[in-house]
Amino acid sequence: MQRKIAGIGAIIMLLAVALGAFGAHVLEPIIQDSIETYKTGVQYHMIHGIGIILVALAAGIWGESGKLRWSAWLFLIGIVLFSGSLYLLSVMGWRWLGPITPLGGVSFIAGWLLLALSAWDQTGQK
Repeated sequence: MQRKIAGIGAIIMLLAVALGAFGAHVLEPIIQDSIETYKTGVQYHMIHGIGIILVALAAGIWGESGKLRWSAWLFLIGIVLFSGSLYLLSVMGWRWLGPITPLGGVSFIAGWLLLALSAWDQTGQK
């Protein structure tokens, strides 16, 4: 589980860096009015990509658990919903995606909660 999650986290980070560079060098002149929205999407994308890698490291130290697995999934779901909706909102102008963004935020919060609960779980220690 740890290697797969770490690999997914690394790919997520690769995409975050690529999208950030694309936004800075190609999109910024085109989407000047919504570049801050795009940058927010990249920022949360990166933070939660690191979060996925952190989950993989935690699983290696504390042992694998359902909480950790769900934490990684929730970070990934949050990236798709939160960052993805902000990317599309800023680039395509699709305002109807606005209500989806908070669902990604809730996924992020739930993922961090499960990571914290896993850290405090005494039964998962090696």
